Amino acid sequence: MTTATHPAPRKVTRPRADALRNRERIVTAAREMFTEHGPDVPLDEIARRAGVGNATLYRNFPDRDALVREVVCSVMDRTAEAAEGALAETGDAFAALEHFVHACADERISALCPMVSSTFDRHHPDLEASRERVESLVGEVMGRAVTAGQLRSDVGVGDLMIAVAQLSRPPAGTGCPQGDRFVHRHLQLLLDGLRAPARSVLPGTAVTVGELRQCGTAA
Repeated sequence: MTTATHPAPRKVTRPRADALRNRERIVTAAREMFTEHGPDVPLDEIARRAGVGNATLYRNFPDRDALVREVVCSVMDRTAEAAEGALAETGDAFAALEHFVHACADERISALCPMVSSTFDRHHPDLEASRERVESLVGEVMGRAVTAGQLRSDVGVGDLMIAVAQLSRPPAGTGCPQGDRFVHRHLQLLLDGLRAPARSVLPGTAVTVGELRQCGTAA
């Protein structure tokens, strides 16, 4: 009599906790330094700020494009989480929109726009997925405020995102310690202008995210 044997279950290799922490430290350091100094900051400087060796950085990100893409996706994912938080609020719909806009500015999303150069793969699946998630969620946040009669209906997702990007663009290299105060002050002026009923008729039509992509403005 023979006993049937079964192959031993295959072990699933999972990244070690310290490896995940190193990767997160690299992305955080890269985000900070790209914001402060632009996309051409030396990678070894990023590794130094992250507290890891160059070999660790290149093991996670074989080239600059891979690191830039991860930073862009990370910021967009955090922006999407802020939009989800706004949608989870059960009170005033416009107040939820305000909370989202200020949180979006804190992510320094405007600093990422120059990093999307002609050599950057704008259609990478990870980037596309993050971008579509943000666009859909922001549309929901705005749609809820429109339905509540609090947000003027002639404003599109593209209008809001480009305004936030322009108003929150950090003064790179200026070392201005009051920049955040100016950003949130001016964003609140923008938000007050978005309230319904509208006090004026906007020229043209609402800007779509697709139009921004064609102009090379959106990531």
